[in-house]
Amino acid sequence: MTAARRALLGTLCWAVLLFLALPVAVVFPLSFSSGSYLAFPPPGFSTRWYYAFFASSEWTGAALMSLQVALPVTALSLLLGTAAAVGLSRGRFAGKRLVHALVLSPLIVPGIVVAIGVYFAYVRYGLVGHPLALVLGHTCLAVPFVVVNVSSALAGVDKRLEQAAANLGAPPFAAFRQVTLPLIAPGMFAGAVFAFITSFDELLVSLFLSGTGAVTLPRRMFDEIRYDIDPTVAAASSLLVVATTGLMLTAELLRRRSLRLRSRASSSPP
Repeated sequence: MTAARRALLGTLCWAVLLFLALPVAVVFPLSFSSGSYLAFPPPGFSTRWYYAFFASSEWTGAALMSLQVALPVTALSLLLGTAAAVGLSRGRFAGKRLVHALVLSPLIVPGIVVAIGVYFAYVRYGLVGHPLALVLGHTCLAVPFVVVNVSSALAGVDKRLEQAAANLGAPPFAAFRQVTLPLIAPGMFAGAVFAFITSFDELLVSLFLSGTGAVTLPRRMFDEIRYDIDPTVAAASSLLVVATTGLMLTAELLRRRSLRLRSRASSSPP
């Protein structure tokens, strides 16, 4: 590739990144606006809306509800997704491709379809408006992210390492726990981060299942935009973007660490 083509490709990449990041970047100056309504550019600088966010029991309660839902969703998704990834990567059974497609289907099916489906499923049991409904609904959306990350980590693990442990007398579960699990742990953590972000940022399923008793932060932000547009929602959005970006960077660092661990394991003598 010539220098001119590399420069053109780099320019296009930066242009696409700028196009994607610019709408998000606009939120930050709005969150520091001194005005009483959303207006860009802001008329002045003030941190009053961050104080309003943390001083409001409605906003902090919604953030705590999102956290209370996201933590069990992360744990359930990690357990189910890791088991599914191991079974799909190492197992041999009829209909494996169909099961794999069904597990990953929430990544493809429109979110509104999933939201309507889980709503009609849970309304029969009176779960709408209960945090348990949000946990179950968000877990359906989060499991595929764990499966993808753990499957990618398993693909880089040499099966001969487990076979060597088995030849030395280790039972199958002990070989997996002592040999494979440490190697795929960064991939598991990255999947858990994606699961947490998926649950914490989810809106469509929350709109159908939260009711009035389990209002999450995205649901609260949606209601705020509909009924009362003030820069508090921009402050909440900024905090959400910062938290999500930090978690994404952590997942990327763990992915790179996983690649280094797998390369070291594969290059070490048997």
